[in-house]
Amino acid sequence: MANESELNALLNQIPLGDLAAKFGVDEATVNAAVRQTLPGLVGGMAVNASDEAGAEKLQAAVQKHTPASGKLNLAAIDTEDGQKIVKHVLGEKKDDVALALGAKAGDSAIADLIPKLLPLLAPLVMQFLAGKIGGGAASGSGSASGGLGGVLGDLLGGLDSGAQGKDSEGGLGDLLGGLLGGGNGKSSGGGLGGLLGGLFGK
Repeated sequence: MANESELNALLNQIPLGDLAAKFGVDEATVNAAVRQTLPGLVGGMAVNASDEAGAEKLQAAVQKHTPASGKLNLAAIDTEDGQKIVKHVLGEKKDDVALALGAKAGDSAIADLIPKLLPLLAPLVMQFLAGKIGGGAASGSGSASGGLGGVLGDLLGGLDSGAQGKDSEGGLGDLLGGLLGGGNGKSSGGGLGGLLGGLFGK
């Protein structure tokens, strides 16, 4: 339940209406695209935070994104900064990851939005993480590390449980397992999990 509540807390703060207006699509399409994009983005952040040096760098970057208003703000986002975050989180494979997530969506409108959403969602997620760890409200349940790692773990758990049963082969569980180095060899069929696991070399 904690996992779902962390994910819902993030989704509830993402300004879907503003994003829909920006891209000239309906909120349902933006919502679907956001949900499709988040696993790769949050999973990439978790990969970065999986060793001590990476976790320290991510923590320092997160602390620079504390939302001034206390809520996520699309107007304040610097897309150049967003591009830098995406490049740092996903590395040289950011375009491949966007294509893979888009292919998984099975909808061209959603697939087209994903690369455009990445540099906007990245600062929004950083703002969310800053708000969680800055306020001491980070939920470390289910995570030995707590803090930033705990919030990322809860988000990943929510994203994973949200996909259960929908796409068992090469699904989100395999994707995250590959990203985090916890794959169990089930990413058969060249699914998204296998692809992203290979991209990240994990």
